[in-house]
Amino acid sequence: MPPELLNSAVAAYQSGNFAAAEELCRQIMAVEPESFDALHLLAIVQSKRGNQAGSLSSYDRALSLQPHSAQLLYNRGNLLRALGRRDEALASYDRAIVLRPDFADAFANRGNTLHEMGRLDDALSSFDQALEARPDFVEVLSNRGNTLKELKRLDAALASYDRALAVRPDIAETLCNRGLTLHEMKRFDEALASHDRAVALRPDFAEALSNRGSTLKELNRLDEALASYDRALAVRPDFDEAHSNRGLILHALKRHDEALSSFDRALEIRPNFAEALCNRGFTLHELRRFDEALASYDCALAIRPNFAEALSNRGGTLQELTRLEEALASYDRALALRPDFAEAHSNRGSILHELKRFDEALASYDRALAVRPDYAQALANRGNTLHEMANFDQALASYDRAIAIRPDYAEALYNRANTLLEIKRFDEALGCFDAAIALRPDFAEAQWNQALARLRTGDFERGWKQYEWRWEKPPLNADKRIFPQPLWLGAEPIDGKTILLHGEQGLGDTIQFCRYAPLLATRGARIILEVPLPLQTLMQGLAGVTQVIARGDTLPDFDLHCALLSLPLACRTRLETIPANTPYLHADPIAQREWGARLGPKTRPRIGLAWSGNSSYPQDHRRSIPLCKILPLLAIDADFISVQKDIRPTDAETLRDHPAIRHFGEDLTDFAETAALISQLDLVISVDTSAAHLTGALSRPVWLLLPHIPDWRWLIGRTDSPWYPTARLFLQNDTRTWDE
Repeated sequence: MPPELLNSAVAAYQSGNFAAAEELCRQIMAVEPESFDALHLLAIVQSKRGNQAGSLSSYDRALSLQPHSAQLLYNRGNLLRALGRRDEALASYDRAIVLRPDFADAFANRGNTLHEMGRLDDALSSFDQALEARPDFVEVLSNRGNTLKELKRLDAALASYDRALAVRPDIAETLCNRGLTLHEMKRFDEALASHDRAVALRPDFAEALSNRGSTLKELNRLDEALASYDRALAVRPDFDEAHSNRGLILHALKRHDEALSSFDRALEIRPNFAEALCNRGFTLHELRRFDEALASYDCALAIRPNFAEALSNRGGTLQELTRLEEALASYDRALALRPDFAEAHSNRGSILHELKRFDEALASYDRALAVRPDYAQALANRGNTLHEMANFDQALASYDRAIAIRPDYAEALYNRANTLLEIKRFDEALGCFDAAIALRPDFAEAQWNQALARLRTGDFERGWKQYEWRWEKPPLNADKRIFPQPLWLGAEPIDGKTILLHGEQGLGDTIQFCRYAPLLATRGARIILEVPLPLQTLMQGLAGVTQVIARGDTLPDFDLHCALLSLPLACRTRLETIPANTPYLHADPIAQREWGARLGPKTRPRIGLAWSGNSSYPQDHRRSIPLCKILPLLAIDADFISVQKDIRPTDAETLRDHPAIRHFGEDLTDFAETAALISQLDLVISVDTSAAHLTGALSRPVWLLLPHIPDWRWLIGRTDSPWYPTARLFLQNDTRTWDE
């Protein structure tokens, strides 16, 4: 074989003219069919031209000529690896290494193959053998770092990357992977520096720009993170992961509609992108589009059924949809996949809390804290559950631990303040509210609860002002009335003006604060009073009111408006200036006579009973009493009359078994009828509900049974009420039970 022909083939290969190289190799083999060099070169060229089957055949023919060629076995291994035939590739590398025990490249690619097969420990061993042969083998040091990173041996991975970079400081990929490792180690400043070095070497390195964005997010440098993702997408517009991660930044910036668009773009590129579907669900949840969020999580789980984060987030959305048992099952599925998923344990606890399974909720929080002892949210949630269990000292300790970890944890400070109120440490509670509000001045719940605390302790000057925060918090913000006419809060004269006073919150609130209507009438105002329909007839007799309309009726013309519970602020009410002249409501005389006749001759005292209020009221479990609890009163020599219209199913049977309590039920068609009935009684014993307010407004004797910490209107430490002179207050003792 003329050597110049082989040289020409090699030259053609080196110049990239693979077709010419292959033709020359075939010419050589036509003359000399067993030319090892020509066969070897032909195998390489065929691989370059995409003829993998032909290449493998050429390697095998070459090996039949020289079975002890380590280089040939190595090259053949590379081809088999490229074909995805990894077991055969390993066998080829192993034969090469037997022939050349110091064959660093063969050890290196053997390690890469084992890594691809998920045999990470074996891959690591192969990389180490490559480095024994060639200690400064940069690619192996870098790939070894990747393997150690996957094995979660992060310190060792970092050391391997650093060894690679000591040999070649300009490897952008290694710097990028080093940054990912530092990110995982939560060494975010160092991670950012590593990503910056990678980007400085390769300004169009989309992966490094994207990873840099993730690190900037952890450093809470959200605008910079967004800019980094935008740079990555300018380089690679179809970079699905960058679109998804960009959406997370926009979500954190509360630019939820833009975040949704970013997730949708990621899904256009990769429709089966489970992480983007999960992130999209998270944003839809924040937008309160809960049904769509649930659908997005379900799509993610259809693609990846073992996606623990999606299952956990799905649980949160099901909780918002009040599908609590399904939410609990979703958290349980997440935890079956990831028993150390602290967030899922904590959120599962919040479901159990809502289901009033408090002991189980505590156990869930404790499991979260066993995984993450510094998990402030789990500590705060644990405090909430202990509060509900009346373990107030333990609740405070849990809040204190949360706040020690996160001093800026406004919600924990807020809940701590509420617990301090329960044990009557009012000054400390007010200070805690102050701290929460200092951190979040727009924290409506904290502003509102601090207002209630101030009012409860008689600080009306600050309390009434802060009480206006009720319009910024759910559910009251949904009832805020918006009119073109100005809101009146006492600043403008009202002489000659028509003012609309509109009821809000409960029926008892309307009864308590309608007393201000006559006061405004004396200032020369014309009063239109809007109230719930059951109060309309009763309110017709309120002094100074020009017109009483039911909520929902067409409003007449008016100049100003004010919600009833804003009137104490508008009138600058203080404890000593409460308009407490009673009666200010009156029962119809004809209805009084009719009820007197129905009750029959009076032979002993008549006592009215009201033991429960509206069950939808959030604190109803504290104020309402099961009827069976008050049966001992029947031993008193008196006639007992129920003054409440609605009876709960659990109380109906008790009422049937005790006919000594006369109940008129459906005959109490509205509050005018109830007022007429109460006017025939000597005393009403009531829990904190509208019947108590009505009795006080009629100036009839009323005994109020109140929880240990009463509602703000009854103040603290009193047995009388400045709002109702005929009221006498009875509070639960420290046992917080009704037995006493």
